[in-house]
Amino acid sequence: MGVPSSGEFCVQRKVLAESALDELGRRRTHSTKPPLAQRVKDSLRCSVPGLKRAVLKWVPVLSWLPQYSIRENAVGDIVSGLSVGIMHLPQGMAYALLASLTPVFGLYTSLFPVMIYFIFGTSRHISIGTFAVVSIMVGSVTEKFGPDSNFVVGGNGTNGTAVVDIDARDAYRVQISCALTAVVGVLQILFGLVRFGFVVTYLSEPLVRGYTTAVAVQVLLSQLKYVVGVHTTRFTGPLSQVYTLIDLCSLLPKTNIATLVISIVALFVLILVKELNTYYRKKLPMSIPIELIVLIVATIISYFAKFRTHYGVDVVGAIPSGLKAPRVPDGNLFILVFPDAFAIVIVAYAISISISKTMALKHGYKVDSNQELVALGLSNVFGAFFQCYVVTASLSRSLVQESAGGKTQVAGVVSSIIVLITILKIGSLFAELPKAILATIVFVNLKGMFKQFNDIPLLWKSNKMDLMIWSVTWVATILLNLDIGLAVAVVFSMLTVIFRIQLPRYSILGHVPGTELYVDMDAYEEAKLIPGVTIFRSSATICYTNAEMYLEALQEKSGINIIEQLTEKKKLENKLKRQQEKEKKKAKKAAKKLQVDVNSEQNPSVKKKGKKHQTVHVSPTEVGPVYGGFDGQVNSAYQMDPEVSDACPADDDDSAKENGGVKTEERHRTHSVILDLSTTSFVDTVTAKTLNNIFRDFGEIDVSVYIAGCQVCIVQQLKRAGIFSESILLNNLFVTVHDAVLHTLERQAQKNVSQDLSCITKM
Repeated sequence: MGVPSSGEFCVQRKVLAESALDELGRRRTHSTKPPLAQRVKDSLRCSVPGLKRAVLKWVPVLSWLPQYSIRENAVGDIVSGLSVGIMHLPQGMAYALLASLTPVFGLYTSLFPVMIYFIFGTSRHISIGTFAVVSIMVGSVTEKFGPDSNFVVGGNGTNGTAVVDIDARDAYRVQISCALTAVVGVLQILFGLVRFGFVVTYLSEPLVRGYTTAVAVQVLLSQLKYVVGVHTTRFTGPLSQVYTLIDLCSLLPKTNIATLVISIVALFVLILVKELNTYYRKKLPMSIPIELIVLIVATIISYFAKFRTHYGVDVVGAIPSGLKAPRVPDGNLFILVFPDAFAIVIVAYAISISISKTMALKHGYKVDSNQELVALGLSNVFGAFFQCYVVTASLSRSLVQESAGGKTQVAGVVSSIIVLITILKIGSLFAELPKAILATIVFVNLKGMFKQFNDIPLLWKSNKMDLMIWSVTWVATILLNLDIGLAVAVVFSMLTVIFRIQLPRYSILGHVPGTELYVDMDAYEEAKLIPGVTIFRSSATICYTNAEMYLEALQEKSGINIIEQLTEKKKLENKLKRQQEKEKKKAKKAAKKLQVDVNSEQNPSVKKKGKKHQTVHVSPTEVGPVYGGFDGQVNSAYQMDPEVSDACPADDDDSAKENGGVKTEERHRTHSVILDLSTTSFVDTVTAKTLNNIFRDFGEIDVSVYIAGCQVCIVQQLKRAGIFSESILLNNLFVTVHDAVLHTLERQAQKNVSQDLSCITKM
């Protein structure tokens, strides 16, 4: 079909009902997919090519590593790996504090899971390891099941002199984090194997951004104690953040001035240099590793100035060198942490897959969402044996890895080598590092999350429903904690979808003159109503949640109240029946009088005797309608009531007979209703029953109903639902609204209407 240079087109064809389209397009009577049994058989069939495809799918590194180009990729991967490795060191130690663990476990988490993702991951640019959101979620679990109150060994907790066994507490929290990581990993693997990667689609972007913003606030509150140098009480459960803030405010008079000064200076330097990195990003060969520089400088100053002993500054403490032997997580804790694992599974995967897809779209490759779940799961399960906690992708490190020239996950291997060297040789040197420095590093890396508060004015202008989702998510997460807040956010988000389906926009469509287009009459001034035809459309799928409202809106928009019409029809039928019975009685009386007069003329004696009786003279033209041929048979329609006569005009005798002689004023205005189902995506039993009722009820008041714009799957579902019968034919289904309109006008002999509705349409 050629496209004219003028941008116009002209189509001439017959009006197509669905049955005519089946014949014209030769609809397939069978599916092109192989049967289920054949597909199962093919999936279970073992062959060398099939085995190779399966291995390459589940172990993606085997598909790209043999083809790795050292000349093209090696330099970029090494440079980006060094940059990311340098970022891993401060972030790993800082985020470990969010997880309520000692800093060395953050370094472990930046090492082992990265190596596993290198083998099984499908994204080339994301940096796996510690992340603030997941770290604070893990910390909420470790603090809930390993609070300080469980490890008091002396003193009095009521007067603040309680002594906590720090070593025992930290060891138990490591066990909890390892058990939690193992459970999260197993769940991720299972979800990936059953192809459950689509679950992240239920987390809308406003929900994720509202949730991560709320988590950023919680991270801020959890790290403020290190910035001001006070020891706050740990709270868990709903309103824990409120209690933490109140407790922190009450302890502000006890602020350690030295710690506060260290925090302010470090914060100023970090923000200043990071802004310079952003401003001169294109001119610098690589970003200035200011976090690592601050880490080293602060450690040196703290060591020589003796911050811990002279000023009471809280420091990291001894960091063991070397790697620990693998240890099986405590299985007795699996049941304990299982409920909390679900929220972490969803959030960790949502963050990772969103970053992965963003990078893949930018560089023109695809990521397998289900394989990503498996890769994260294997990374977590393997890491749990080496005392790591839950990992996900980090946006800041991923951006650095991509901007520094990284092309593959070889960059991740290089960063792991940097972390490994630190653990083996350098880690113990950071024993005098103030915890306030780690807290400020966390604060600076939360900048991107806090910028998400700018979503509020943008969503206010663009979509207030999404703003409501963002706000409810944020408030619920702050007040009810991370797990319950996420559940509330997901439920509320799903409810908004249900409400949108349940309360769609209903509209009457009008014809745009000179085209075959039918648009909402409330939105377009030039849209014209077709005389006698009502075209109705819903903006959402008709289903059990809105089927009743669909019928009510149809009656309201079309101005046809079926109950009133049926009631009026019954009243007119009853009135007509009474009138007919009355006329029958009058006709019988007139016939008797006429018979008496005839007998009187034939028998004069009777006439004389009946002087009191008056003779009635009836001309043949008057008698004719009463009894044809003077045979005494009386017509029951004699002297019809004027109201009934008006209701049954002579030019529509056939329809008057079919309707019992009843024809209401509404019948004159609307003779056809066309239901535009182009927006319908599925049909349930309630929908089929509703459509059946519409056909039946409107048919009783002599209004024809047609369906237009159905997708092929909808037609098949309607057939399976048994909606088509002797009363509802497949010919009542039309390909487009225009086809249905032309059919109705042809049937009603109203082609000469003011609108140009011919089968030839010019645009």
